[in-house]
Amino acid sequence: MNLIENIKEGLRSIQSNLLRTILTALIVSIGIMSLVGILTAVDSIKYSIDQTFSSLGANSYDIVSKGYTNRYSENGRQGRIYPPITYLQARQYKELTGDNGRVSLSAFISGATIVKNGNVKTNPNINVQAGDENYLLNENYNVEVGRPFSNSELENGANVAIVGNEISEKLFKGKSPVGHSIFMLGRRFKVVGQLEKSGNNMGGGGADRLIIIPLVTGNQMPRQKALTYEIKTVVLSKESLFYAMAESTGIMRKVRRDPLGQEDSFEINRSDSMLKSMNEITGYLKVGGGLVGFITLLGASIGLMNIMMVSVTERTREIGVRKALGATAKQIRQQFLIEAIVICFLGGIAGVLFGVLMGNAVASLIGNGGFIVPWLWVFVGLMVCVGVGLISGYYPAFRASKLDPIESLRYE
Repeated sequence: MNLIENIKEGLRSIQSNLLRTILTALIVSIGIMSLVGILTAVDSIKYSIDQTFSSLGANSYDIVSKGYTNRYSENGRQGRIYPPITYLQARQYKELTGDNGRVSLSAFISGATIVKNGNVKTNPNINVQAGDENYLLNENYNVEVGRPFSNSELENGANVAIVGNEISEKLFKGKSPVGHSIFMLGRRFKVVGQLEKSGNNMGGGGADRLIIIPLVTGNQMPRQKALTYEIKTVVLSKESLFYAMAESTGIMRKVRRDPLGQEDSFEINRSDSMLKSMNEITGYLKVGGGLVGFITLLGASIGLMNIMMVSVTERTREIGVRKALGATAKQIRQQFLIEAIVICFLGGIAGVLFGVLMGNAVASLIGNGGFIVPWLWVFVGLMVCVGVGLISGYYPAFRASKLDPIESLRYE
């Protein structure tokens, strides 16, 4: 009996025991589904993170007051907190930078804000940010309805606002908010634009729960403590990023009047530095998820081996008949190995399909990364199935090949 005939015999055996084949394949598919599903979810989440942070640009950096984020420490102790960057300092930095970079100035005005339109109001989860003429461009915010701020509105500090998509849907019930008024922070603002829907990025509201007002308007609003201004600089060429950062350091030291020999009173953070940290975290998630999936698959392989052992016992008389007709031990081993591999491969296809769907479904609940098909993990998953079939089916196949034909024929 040649290899082709042996394969056909193995497939006939699988077809004759269809229910057992389906149940066995389901055991393998659950293991593969967990492995591929976890890795797909991690890849999809990583893609969502990459899209979120790459939209900020790899050729940009932020300047904030040192200690402003409350994460600054020296040798495990809380470091010195420097005075916030003032409006005049931010303006001076922008003027001194000139055409060497596109500079945007912004200030966080309020968080957990309630916004009203008549009797309708939002939940207290709205952020209010003040920005200048470059703020929308540098932050990659696109105005879907209406327009950006005009030069006169920016210069005169008009009470105008650009709202996020979620705010518009809540207050205006799907209608265009442009031209209508909203009330917040003790003032009435006219809506001139609406931002594009950004989605649920990393569990937060993104730009959907954001309201942007002119920088001068935010600077003039009454407040309990002084605002600290954030500066984002975008350079045209990524190759000149480090030079621009060094130049910005010198400008900011001059603007902040940091004494010679004293540390900087500000921090410069690249937009892709957080992306690198997030990539490290997703790498650990991938290792952990792969380990969990491997353990699940190990349990599935043990279950498959047990079922194949039962199959050998049930088919002892069949093995004796085949040996009596001239089948060699090698051909018997091939038949049972082929059966194990085919069962694993069928389960692997189902497991990969359900794993990709499950992984993307989980990732869609966390981020807005789109549908991902990780072809690498699909290929790896199918190869793992073949490996599981070989490993789980070898011992039962070896045992079947060593059965004595006379004793097998007498087996009941």
